[in-house]
Amino acid sequence: MEFSTGAGDKVPKEGTRVAPLDILVLGSGPAGLAAALYAARADRAPLVLSGQELGGQASLTNTIENYPGFPEGVGGAELAALFQKQAERFGARIEMDSATGADLRSWPFRIKTYSAEYLTRALIIATGATPRKLAVPGEQELVGRGVSYCATCDGWFFKGKEVVVVGGGDSALEEGLFLTRYATRVTIVHRRKELRAGKILLERAKQNPKVSFLYDNVVDSIHGDAAVDEVLLRDLRTGQRTMLKTQGVFIFIGHDPNSDIFRGQLEMDPRGYLTVDSHMRTSVPGVFAAGEIADPVFRQVVTSSGAGVVAAIAAEHWLAEHEGETVLARAA
Repeated sequence: MEFSTGAGDKVPKEGTRVAPLDILVLGSGPAGLAAALYAARADRAPLVLSGQELGGQASLTNTIENYPGFPEGVGGAELAALFQKQAERFGARIEMDSATGADLRSWPFRIKTYSAEYLTRALIIATGATPRKLAVPGEQELVGRGVSYCATCDGWFFKGKEVVVVGGGDSALEEGLFLTRYATRVTIVHRRKELRAGKILLERAKQNPKVSFLYDNVVDSIHGDAAVDEVLLRDLRTGQRTMLKTQGVFIFIGHDPNSDIFRGQLEMDPRGYLTVDSHMRTSVPGVFAAGEIADPVFRQVVTSSGAGVVAAIAAEHWLAEHEGETVLARAA
């Protein structure tokens, strides 16, 4: 299913300053589009800056089996397009542009992009987090065809198959153990001689008969035509290379939140995830965050959508409290 920008001939020219909006949404994944839907239904005419990928990371998932309302599953791109259509129906606008800078010290807030500068009274940040890549041959080409960054999303497709999990932290073991529900064998490949995961999680993995470990090894390349069928491993102690047959490669070496332009302006945890309260409020009044940019734990389409809804409702309430104000000392 194709996406449209919904912008027609309204795309601002380079350097244009767009008059203050009520709500600007950064990101077009589940959190951003759900926020746009609720903001639009509140008659706030939100503008969504979609970033490089309409639909975010979820749009890259071949089939989403665990989103409520789709018992037969739904394609990630298809679901994102439905989100977009619903938000636009109520008046949301979507521009294919990305934020390159932000000034949250003055109000209305200023967001710079490749083509314009936007002023907004309320800001919802839904820029997500990017899974770290191995950056090896075959990885990008086989995404969705055996290479995955989400066991919860794609594990079902590996029933009766053997898979490789790359990583040594809690996420790798948690996702690896989850995959044992479907796969006949899960091989954990870690570049060090010891895993970094917690003791209890490590014991659970070691006691699972479906789980095996390859320490001091890295994946040098991923191979397959229509789908993954083997990986090239390199032993870091000996330099020896071996081919390992597998039907899936799940990569869990961390995520990087897309929060760089907000450093020094919004509170973050040590990893760069934005700090929010139960209403998705950040440390700056009028600025809200939803989805993976503020969620290093769950990273699900449904939880991101819910967070986007909370952020939009909270933003609407905040705008109502400050209706008619032209100066906001707390944001200075």
